[in-house]
Amino acid sequence: MGETVRLTAAQAMVRWLSVQMTEEGERFIDGVWAIFGHGNVAGLGQALHGIGDALPTWRGQNEQTMAHAAIAFAKGHGRRRAQAVTSSIGPGATNMVTAAAVAHVNRLPLLLIPGDVYASRRPDPVLQQIEDFGDGTVSANDCFRPVVRYFDRITRPEHLLSALPRAMRVMTDPAECGPVCLSFCQDVQAEAHDWPEAFFAPRIWHIRRPAPDAGELSRAVDAIRAARAPVIVCGGGVIHSGAEAVLGDFATRHAIPVIETQAGKSALAQAHPMNLGAAGVDGSAAANRAAQDADLVIAVGTRLQDFTTGSRTLFTAPIIAVNVQAYDTGKHGAQALVADACIALEALSRALGDLRFDPDMQARAEWLAAVEAHCATAPQGLPTDAQVIGAVQRAAPEGIAMCAAGTMPGALKLLWRASQGGYHMEYGFSCMGYEIAGAMGLALARPDRQVLCFVGDGSYMMANSELATAVMRRVPFTVILTDNRGYGCINRLQAHCGGAPFNNMYLDSRVEAQPMIDFVAHAASMGAHAVRAADLSALEAGVAAARGRDIPTVIVIETTARPGPGDGLEGAGHWWDVAVPATGGSQVAYARYLDHAARQSLIN
Repeated sequence: MGETVRLTAAQAMVRWLSVQMTEEGERFIDGVWAIFGHGNVAGLGQALHGIGDALPTWRGQNEQTMAHAAIAFAKGHGRRRAQAVTSSIGPGATNMVTAAAVAHVNRLPLLLIPGDVYASRRPDPVLQQIEDFGDGTVSANDCFRPVVRYFDRITRPEHLLSALPRAMRVMTDPAECGPVCLSFCQDVQAEAHDWPEAFFAPRIWHIRRPAPDAGELSRAVDAIRAARAPVIVCGGGVIHSGAEAVLGDFATRHAIPVIETQAGKSALAQAHPMNLGAAGVDGSAAANRAAQDADLVIAVGTRLQDFTTGSRTLFTAPIIAVNVQAYDTGKHGAQALVADACIALEALSRALGDLRFDPDMQARAEWLAAVEAHCATAPQGLPTDAQVIGAVQRAAPEGIAMCAAGTMPGALKLLWRASQGGYHMEYGFSCMGYEIAGAMGLALARPDRQVLCFVGDGSYMMANSELATAVMRRVPFTVILTDNRGYGCINRLQAHCGGAPFNNMYLDSRVEAQPMIDFVAHAASMGAHAVRAADLSALEAGVAAARGRDIPTVIVIETTARPGPGDGLEGAGHWWDVAVPATGGSQVAYARYLDHAARQSLIN
């Protein structure tokens, strides 16, 4: 049986995680975010203290936002590294369920280690235990099952011998990649076991690159050769594959325009001559026109969600779906090409040879000129989101713009002229509260770039406490806090759907007094450098000055609540299917809804 070593289950877990390596010679699990409680302090807490810098531990302020930081870190590393998050049982664990869903939808690796009830059941029910009257095997941690890619409950120490490798296989599999939950019973954490020394040998995890099936490749080549006006949809899978340069070369060699999803934006710099910009609901006039005129859509590494497809009304042409996950290639009746994006594009290009198309790219120049002029306009009263974006763009053209929810994601996708790698959007789950913690995680992953966190006052109020963590850890990033006094985005959607203003803006909510929140004082109280920008010039200066600090900078600027994502930019956007009430509301809005819905593709 070989040499053994006696360790607690928790000690064995952290020792094993500390020697799982990437091809570049770094730990795959960079470290562990931890908030301790009675469900993990004695077991995992002692083990993490003992292993020290071999697997560092960081203290955060909230379990959900710690996990958001870990998600952004993984996204910033193109899924090639990840972080773990541990909590106690009960509310600490369920706080992480939302973050697990964020990682699941965005196909990002995340290791969650919540404490669980006693496997022995001797002291049941323990503090914070959820009891199921009809199933003695259930705990609160079963909430993770629908929102993780792999779930395991560790009720015996030796379960780790299989559970840990399975967890790593999921997080490093390009097709199955996503969050993992190892629900760790608190008594088991502290139990000793004789472990094989060989279990703790360092291991390098290689990210596979599946090649396309010969038949699928041949059919895709034939479809492209038969096309007159193809268009490429660039999804997040291009970035996960590291295929940015290959996509750029493919588009240039064959003269095929590229349009972007939220996750795929910045795979190509906006300056790339074949990049028509954002597609779909939050799309540019140039990109959406190309999508509607195309007779073939080559969708690379995208889930084809409703914002990309205009709720199934934008693309009328046949689709070739290039994706490492076969599930995604079956959508919209697409022709499948299951493969790594980089390998698939290289294979397609070899097969296509010197084939070139002749697209009209004049619309690209017209669109970029319109964006430039629109973002540079002087505000009439409070600035719009577009004018704020323009000011930040001028001050930090090489920065990474990041956001998650509200109006800003659509505005940024439409208007931010990204350099390569200069965009980070959580718009798979569009989780309010991701922004501040995500900015910290992204800054940890990309210390070479200025991270520009766009957040509205509503999202800031929802989750801001990791500002204090970033100050303590000296992680710099720049927060542009746009204050429109409520949930301006959903207020606009409410009005568009024919509803009366209700419960979104503070002004339209049932409150006894309108809030007077001093966001500058609030951020400063956590140690951030915080200022109020009286105008766009002050905003530009604040963004430029932030580059010299080693702590977060928060710049607060008041904005108008009225305009939408394009802020009135002509030709922007496309229909989005948000159901309008058939009775009791605006019949004009309902008629408009039925008119658009009639154009939806019914092919799934």
